[in-house]
Amino acid sequence: MTGMLDTVRELAALGGPVVLVLMLASVVTLATALYKLWQFSVAGVGRHHALSRAVTAWDAGDRAEALGELAQSKSYLAPVVRMAFSATPNDSKRLRAEAETRFARLESGFRLLDSVAQLAPLLGLFGTVLGMIEAFQALQSAGSQVDPSLLAGGIWVALMTTAVGLAVAMPTSLVLSWFEGRMDAERVMAERAISTILSPSGRPSAAPVADPVGTLSRA
Repeated sequence: MTGMLDTVRELAALGGPVVLVLMLASVVTLATALYKLWQFSVAGVGRHHALSRAVTAWDAGDRAEALGELAQSKSYLAPVVRMAFSATPNDSKRLRAEAETRFARLESGFRLLDSVAQLAPLLGLFGTVLGMIEAFQALQSAGSQVDPSLLAGGIWVALMTTAVGLAVAMPTSLVLSWFEGRMDAERVMAERAISTILSPSGRPSAAPVADPVGTLSRA
């Protein structure tokens, strides 16, 4: 741990303020990614087994089985499906809006990750340009007594900011793509569930489920 801290201090000293900003961005990005993983886990993203069974039972016309499976679901989409059970095809827009509201909560923080992925390389390039300016200024000040090592040292220090920027941007972009892929799958699942419930292929084995608690009227 001490060696890692020493390396970080050395990079910050060599790269200057740009590297410090990039390091701060990496810490914020890591914290955001960990929070989103926790949030996805708590919400049950990707874990819709009971919910899928409920939708399948409803599609087959077995209303009692559908309600029983739904009661076992811990998915964040369970309230939307419960609303759909007592809805009509005219309520489809409202149901989709309810689902989008829940998706928006899960997608909070995506804009931050996207900004870091796009700006980190540019910030690193900006640091490189500043470093190159300093290196050539030092070369000009040396006059005829040019030391090649002076120029080489300035260039590699300048290029380090670009490397740090890319090191921050690449994993951030990968993490964001993974999160977005999961949410795309969630939207497909919700759309299928709502469409299936509102237009089931099977005949109901009992009367349509009433809305005893007024879910739709209070939504």
